[in-house]
Amino acid sequence: MYSLYGELCTEVYDLSKPLGFSFGDVEYYKERLKGVKGKVLEVGCGSGRVLIPLLQAGIDIDGVDNSAAMLDSCKRHLEELGLAARLFEDEMHNFSLTDLYEAIIIPAGSFQLVEGREQVNAALKHFYSYLKPGGRLILDLFIPTDLEANHATTRSWDTPDNEVIILEERRTECNLLEQRMVSIMRYEKWKEGQLLQTELQRFPLSWFGTYEFELMLKQHGFEEITKSADYKWMNTPATADQMITYEARKSLLD
Repeated sequence: MYSLYGELCTEVYDLSKPLGFSFGDVEYYKERLKGVKGKVLEVGCGSGRVLIPLLQAGIDIDGVDNSAAMLDSCKRHLEELGLAARLFEDEMHNFSLTDLYEAIIIPAGSFQLVEGREQVNAALKHFYSYLKPGGRLILDLFIPTDLEANHATTRSWDTPDNEVIILEERRTECNLLEQRMVSIMRYEKWKEGQLLQTELQRFPLSWFGTYEFELMLKQHGFEEITKSADYKWMNTPATADQMITYEARKSLLD
């Protein structure tokens, strides 16, 4: 019934956050990874918004995502630029790859799409197992501040083919006790008054207290944990509406 990140969702993503768009994360990750000699993995790489600039900066990076449409878009961008990267279609919390990595990155809060603390813990354990000794996990988290149970929005985008895509988002669940919410996204593509395509997406979002997530990282063996707000290295988080980047290292003894 519901898509993950389907064709219309991917098209909207590429229209609203095209290659070259940055929240500040692209520049931040370039800086944090510039000394890495080995391979890097971006989990939830999508259409390549972050992966491709990192690749252009000389970082040896692979990508994994569970959306075929997003990966197809990433491949098109790579081909247009004459670049190549290994891309894998798999789940964020349970992918199966052959290499170990010097760093695993998850920008822009994508980790918060993992549902339930059981899967979150499984994912952190999984990431740890795919890091080389001393390797780093770097990921962004935020705490939503709009917790209105009946939140609803409508947005639209014009396409290069003189079509319009309308996105209606309606929150269907907001569970403060379990720190998660769910929205239903309805995409419609129209041209000259005719409906061409529709798509329904279920969009879950979890969040974590800053001390809670730090304890979770420690529980799975991570060391040297740091928190940096708003893509400024070691900028101490001060308010709930900031994007917080966690960086943690796998033990050299593992």
